[in-house]
Amino acid sequence: MRWRLRVLLPLLLLAANVGAEPASLPEFTSASATDWINSPPLRVADLRGQVVLVDVWTFDCWNCYRSIPWLKQLAKKFAAAGLRLVGIHSPEFDHERKRENVVAKCEEFGIRHPVMMDNAHAYWQALGNRYWPTFYVVDRQGRIRGTFIGETHAGDAQARRVENLIQTLLGE
Repeated sequence: MRWRLRVLLPLLLLAANVGAEPASLPEFTSASATDWINSPPLRVADLRGQVVLVDVWTFDCWNCYRSIPWLKQLAKKFAAAGLRLVGIHSPEFDHERKRENVVAKCEEFGIRHPVMMDNAHAYWQALGNRYWPTFYVVDRQGRIRGTFIGETHAGDAQARRVENLIQTLLGE
């Protein structure tokens, strides 16, 4: 029963939004350089005209960790076409709130894309997020066109859905 919930819940959540007007990506909640890793502070306006995948994660989450190889492969596959990745590190535990720990884990995991530290969960709340990891696919106009929840691996059904949506949005 538990596996069915993990498989069906994301599909039910996506189906609930079919036909709904896409929500705009909320403005990033930190403009402080100390809250950004691998990038100066970003604004949503900086990403207009690009397809973006926003990854809400935390470094001690195994589901997040096991999704990183797919994210890196995705970035490589679509970088030339204009896909941008932005990580939102929303910690679960106190040690995940320390900048030096997040920086070290980004280096260890080979994460090169911008990552905003979301220690107060302000961005988590702005998105209405509830799970680690969650992936938001954003179109060139800054609208969230897809939300995908849970561990994702290259070639699995969810990865194919995300990649198909990205490919569609890059072609628009």
